[in-house]
Amino acid sequence: MFAVLTTARKAALAVLALTAAALLAACDTNIAGGGGGPMINTSKPVPVALLVPQGSGNSGDAVLAQSLENAARLAIADLKNVQIDLRVYDTRGEATTAAAVASQAVSEGARLILGPVYAEAANAAGLAVAGRQINVLSFSNNPTIAGGNVFVLGPTFENTARRLAGFAARQGKGNILIVHGTDVSGQLGRNAIRAALAETGAQEAGAVAHELSQQGVINAVPAIRDAVQNQGADAVFFTATTAGALPLLSQLLPEAGVAPQTTQYIGLTRWDIPAQTLSLPGVQGGWFALPDPVLTAQFRDRYAHAYGGPPHPIGGLAYDGIAAIGALVGAGKSDALTGAALTQNAGFKGVGGIFRLRPDGTNERGLAVAAIQNKQVVVIDPAPTSFSGAGF
Repeated sequence: MFAVLTTARKAALAVLALTAAALLAACDTNIAGGGGGPMINTSKPVPVALLVPQGSGNSGDAVLAQSLENAARLAIADLKNVQIDLRVYDTRGEATTAAAVASQAVSEGARLILGPVYAEAANAAGLAVAGRQINVLSFSNNPTIAGGNVFVLGPTFENTARRLAGFAARQGKGNILIVHGTDVSGQLGRNAIRAALAETGAQEAGAVAHELSQQGVINAVPAIRDAVQNQGADAVFFTATTAGALPLLSQLLPEAGVAPQTTQYIGLTRWDIPAQTLSLPGVQGGWFALPDPVLTAQFRDRYAHAYGGPPHPIGGLAYDGIAAIGALVGAGKSDALTGAALTQNAGFKGVGGIFRLRPDGTNERGLAVAAIQNKQVVVIDPAPTSFSGAGF
């Protein structure tokens, strides 16, 4: 890997902070009936099972588990005229245990499962309760497990790519070269960008892969330069992370003649984490997407005031899940937790702004587009406040 990227690598977990903050509310609670799921009595507390990775023996999982529970309880406290009976189950971070406790939770009355975190565990939990018409709002961001009774709340490459590709096309930067890693994450990112280009009217100017090593990036630079020149690309869309190849790519490409002043750099991942990345010369002017930063800060402040410290970077997903549940239950309809209700077009408001669940089990989140200017993050296209707004 990259010996020169040690400092950035220490903050790799923070890259997960694509989610963040806000006030609880639904954009609309006018839901259609039908869809898989249980009927509920909205005049009584609704039993919801929260599956967290407690008990795995990993200290990081323990911190995450507590943050998820804290955020869920903070959301419950914010609900108006809705009662949620939250029941917490430990998965040990394992698929087998997740399946067992999901089944146990439903037997004990749970009408919806919130969590678990890891993709295999979420998939197993969904399979365990699929025949009992119970939906699972997992904290995973892996779209390959989405579908049927399993939804993913985590931010996805597809959603981020659509937001950025659409913005680039509107700014006249729509002939885009994809630069991606050869690992699974890089390939999934490439596929997400490619699909987003097709959906938004932007054009693909080709794709160049690089291995995940310092020499691999060095070797790819001439191919990237040639592709930009030969295809007339006016933007380069990177899958690289700040803990991976981005620092080296952003150093070598300008030296090779692919200047960010003339060729727009776009990132699929957050470029502001860790903060040291903002000082890199090559990322100045680069674009990336993030949740509404004002709402993010509000949630962090409220969480810290309640619990004495900041939430885990993905802790806010539990708040989002309760936000959706509370908004739907608050409409007073017995089909509030069916698939049709959960996938209402208007969506919900959560910790980082608006979001909605899609019938295929994935999600859309209203993201802002930011640029790095003078070593600072500057929002250049605000996050939409409804799904009829900009970026959609």
